[in-house]
Amino acid sequence: MLRKTLFWAGTLFIAPFTQAQSVTGSWYGKADVIAQGTNNNYLTELILKQKGNEVEGVFGYYFKDSYQSFFVRGSYDKETREVNIRNLPMLLYASTSRNGIECPMNFVGTLMVSQVKSSLNGSFYSNEKYKYTCPELRVNFALDASEGKPDEVLRNMAVGKKFWKPQEEDYVVTNPVESKPLVGSAPLVVPTVAPKKETPAIAAAPATISKTDAQQLIQRFEARKNIYSKDLEIIGDSLRITFYDNGDVDGDIISVFLDKNPVLVRQELSDRGTNIYLALDSTKEVSELSMFAENLGKIPPNTALMVITDGVNRYEVFLSSNLTQNATVRLKRKKIDPHRLP
Repeated sequence: MLRKTLFWAGTLFIAPFTQAQSVTGSWYGKADVIAQGTNNNYLTELILKQKGNEVEGVFGYYFKDSYQSFFVRGSYDKETREVNIRNLPMLLYASTSRNGIECPMNFVGTLMVSQVKSSLNGSFYSNEKYKYTCPELRVNFALDASEGKPDEVLRNMAVGKKFWKPQEEDYVVTNPVESKPLVGSAPLVVPTVAPKKETPAIAAAPATISKTDAQQLIQRFEARKNIYSKDLEIIGDSLRITFYDNGDVDGDIISVFLDKNPVLVRQELSDRGTNIYLALDSTKEVSELSMFAENLGKIPPNTALMVITDGVNRYEVFLSSNLTQNATVRLKRKKIDPHRLP
């Protein structure tokens, strides 16, 4: 989720570079199209973790009333302070809708640190094959130093609200129940996986699952052991949950359960995020969210990066499941002090 877009002007005093400098963090900025005439801009986020000379994390952007995100990997040169990330699918600036043509873009940026702020300035550029079709995008990322502070209330920010809105390709679950599976007219969906191509992936119309199939799936789920990965404090009743294949994309297929009820069935994971919007049961203090492995892919076990956003906080959890164990997190409702001023 895009937490904020920061604009900076003026000349920076660049602090002396040290080996301790890192690109780990949450970066936000606006990417401008370098082309003649009036063109649209992209609001972007880059959540990175640096490990030596490698970086990995999530890249997301908001454009044409659409939010898309991807699990990414790249490199960081400590000598030049340069970040390189390849193969980022981004909507063509001239697209008239979120179902338009995507450009295969690469990102290169340079880390700059001053006494006032940290920035990551660079550009998105296309491959040689598409350089005349997909123009360069210049971007100035700023590090969000307030990341993780609960006083930064994202839900009150206009940009944040745009990112919080579900899109056509997302899966919305509005009425999870305790005693029966979500079948029939309820919004349990079985996605149809489209082959990869150089145009946007368009989600097929969701299909329902029969009561018999749902009951069989629940029986398979309950026959496996739940392995609890983490407890998360949640504010509010609504969540956006995004799944990525964080390893080699190898055909991992998962189903997702909320309190032992399926909310998403047989979704193949990729580096492109799959979003689920959940309305939690407001009468429960604790809910359980589980990832069920439908297969092991080409490289066991079945692994995923799950990103949970409640409108204020953002959590990343790495999950691993197999044919005998489910990966589960507890969602604990945060208790708000009634005497504390908002």
